[in-house]
Amino acid sequence: MAEPSYVAAAPPSAVAVISPRFCAPYPVDLAVVRKLLTVSEGNFAVTDVNGNIIFKIKGKLLSIRDRSVLLDAAGNPVLTLQQKVLTAHRRWEAFMGDSTDSKNLLFSAKKSSIIQFKTELDVFLAGNKKEDACDFKIKGSWLERSCTVYLGNTSTIIAQMHKKHTVKSVVLGKDHFGVTVYPNIDYAFIVALVVILEEINEDRSGDD
Repeated sequence: MAEPSYVAAAPPSAVAVISPRFCAPYPVDLAVVRKLLTVSEGNFAVTDVNGNIIFKIKGKLLSIRDRSVLLDAAGNPVLTLQQKVLTAHRRWEAFMGDSTDSKNLLFSAKKSSIIQFKTELDVFLAGNKKEDACDFKIKGSWLERSCTVYLGNTSTIIAQMHKKHTVKSVVLGKDHFGVTVYPNIDYAFIVALVVILEEINEDRSGDD
């Protein structure tokens, strides 16, 4: 007899960090294809369960700072992600659209501590100026592509990553993993967090 699966309590209302249009009243399963050997097509493609592209992530190759843009299926910029220079804990900031103007800041994310043996990020909404407590927290293992996104410092889960590895993906030089976004949670926001996780953990410089 199979054991019942654990179901986390849902947040009391919709979590729409980027836009309510990215919130669905049901769980959203996404597949993230990390393209290891590409420059022109972007670093990631995000698809639904049927293989339809929902988002693409492209890096700004000539940017002074590390920068990525989240595009929708039509190629419209949804969000710009940029690393904040001269800060500890490797902080990234997310701005609405294709802009890094401070008035368009939506949220920022940073490592919970400089030295980490497991993945742990604190995420702060733009309105959380004091940052006494995080609005969202990510815990798990990026190496295993097994990370969970929580609502603040609670046990309420809003999204989970899980690894999807196939012979085809290895042959094609792609790294596949899945993300399950819970109902009424902004899935564009969750994809942005995945991109930040990638940038922080795959940074070859090792500088904080």
